[in-house]
Amino acid sequence: MYGTIIEAILREHLVSGTLSPGEEIGLQIDQTLTQDATGTMAYLQFEALGLDRVRTELSVSYVDHNTLQTGFENADDHRYLQTAAARYGIYFSRPGNGICHQVHLERFAAPGKTLLGSDSHTPTAGGLGMMAIGAGGLDVALAMAGESFYLRVPQVLGVCLTGELRDWVSAQDVILHLLQALSVSGGVGKAVEYFGPAVASLSVPQRATITNMGTELGATTSVFPCDQRTREFLRAQQREEVWVPLAAAADAEYDEVLEVDLGALEPLIAQPHSPDNVVPVADISGQKVDQVCIGSCTSSSLEELMTVAALLRGNKVHPEVSVTVSPGSRQTLQMLAGNGALADLIAAGVRILETACGPCIGMGQAPPTSGVSLRSFNRNFPGRSGTASAQVYLASPVVCAAAALTGQITDPRTLGEPPRVQLPECFEVDDSMIVPPTTKAEEVEVGYGPNIKPVPTGESIADELEAEVLLKVGDNITTDHIMPAGAKLLPLRSNIPAISQHVFERVDTTFAQRAQAPGSGVIVGGDNYGQGSSREHAALAPAYLGIKAVLAISFARIHQANLVNFGILPLIVSEGDYQRCHQGDELKIEGVRTALTEGRPILVRNMTQGYEFATIPQLTPRQAEVILAGGALNWVREKLVGDD
Repeated sequence: MYGTIIEAILREHLVSGTLSPGEEIGLQIDQTLTQDATGTMAYLQFEALGLDRVRTELSVSYVDHNTLQTGFENADDHRYLQTAAARYGIYFSRPGNGICHQVHLERFAAPGKTLLGSDSHTPTAGGLGMMAIGAGGLDVALAMAGESFYLRVPQVLGVCLTGELRDWVSAQDVILHLLQALSVSGGVGKAVEYFGPAVASLSVPQRATITNMGTELGATTSVFPCDQRTREFLRAQQREEVWVPLAAAADAEYDEVLEVDLGALEPLIAQPHSPDNVVPVADISGQKVDQVCIGSCTSSSLEELMTVAALLRGNKVHPEVSVTVSPGSRQTLQMLAGNGALADLIAAGVRILETACGPCIGMGQAPPTSGVSLRSFNRNFPGRSGTASAQVYLASPVVCAAAALTGQITDPRTLGEPPRVQLPECFEVDDSMIVPPTTKAEEVEVGYGPNIKPVPTGESIADELEAEVLLKVGDNITTDHIMPAGAKLLPLRSNIPAISQHVFERVDTTFAQRAQAPGSGVIVGGDNYGQGSSREHAALAPAYLGIKAVLAISFARIHQANLVNFGILPLIVSEGDYQRCHQGDELKIEGVRTALTEGRPILVRNMTQGYEFATIPQLTPRQAEVILAGGALNWVREKLVGDD
């Protein structure tokens, strides 16, 4: 990683450790962001630390997930978030101001800085040269308290971009191509850095689409250089003063290099039920479509939505297709309204949704039974749309718009000349829906609704664990499998006792009840366990149910960190031991505290089958301390008391 942008930012923010791949380091975090589905718990955790004010340069609380208010719960959460923001020195982006990643890109992101967000798609800000990393809410709470953020130094995958995108080929096709080539686990343990002559041909919104969906590779972060195109974007946002040139050294050394010729790409599409199940659009043209949803943090910028509006101008959406558009920010919506593009969308028969995540996280617009939904989003996991039997495809906004017109998956290259849009030199800037923190914090009374429950605290781990294998699952289990989202469950995010009753319900409806009965249990998983969202509830709720350990062939980065944060022991098992272990087996895990202290493998005895096998607690010494303390909240509180 010598001479890379990633090395430069890491070195500038290094607090502890050395920059050797795989080694744990502590990083200074400049900015944080939260959204309302994860933010309530993050701020409750921050409050539990007993501090009066955040210690970052900038922290922003966004409301963009739980905006559907069918009861008091979401509204109460929003009141709590706004009052907590005022009390603790945090900017508050009100409901309707837009999706956190797009608004942050527009109004706050700064090249060369570090950003930690309680949302897995935080790397969106890497589109303008920021090192932006998704994490669990507790890690963000600790960063707001001035603590270092800990991660293993990633290998740097350099992606050299050459050529130029052809007509009808979009930025989303670039990242779909990488997902096709590398898979959803191909970026685990890596950070992606883009370079090469074609970088200058991509606008910041295009770059942000690529870095946003780079999360689906499992990558720690994705970063583009900060160049004149970046400067133009910041100037248009009236923030040119934060621009700094940022590029890799001419002799930069990457751990791995992949070349992508943009001119060789064609429109691509991800088939159900994984973002890496990618084929050319032309291969499946003709597939009937019931629903088209355009938007999300991946592809809802002014540039993309103006292109969609130009394509639909003077036409009508197919009578058998429901079409929605979710603008990514209030700024985008205002400008679409001002330049006539919004009128074009409405005249074509598009349903305009509010500036929020909406359908992407199952908050409305569930497809019909067994329906085909084409979405310009980043995830198509089973059931995420709100309809278990739905067939969800992912593609660029222009591919989605083509299907909206024809009623079927259509190669947009068959539509003739593509629309051309001209972006303004200056964007409309109105930050009136971003509320700055008050200077009279002592006068703020934080509002707690009845659905907001205290943060559960863990107990120090025992030296010997006896527990049943309550569930055995396969490869690429997502956090959506573990802790579903959607309109029915997201309002329970600040109530762990209530939401814990839904753990793994899409896999086994009896899981929560079976887990709670004995008060202890383990889960056995395959490769890449816990991929997807950063939602810490996928660790916090199982911990509340009594899950003591997860045995898996490998773990996704964020979820493994979340397990540690909440005192659940993540253990690496071999393929053979995974195959041999069965649901219902009684396990005895012995010498846990001694093994963690000494950094040794942990022996597991399968009492049901009568054999033993070794597991590896792939933990750093710090993570071992956290597990021994019963979780990161206990560990940091002990540390703060010691510092006093």
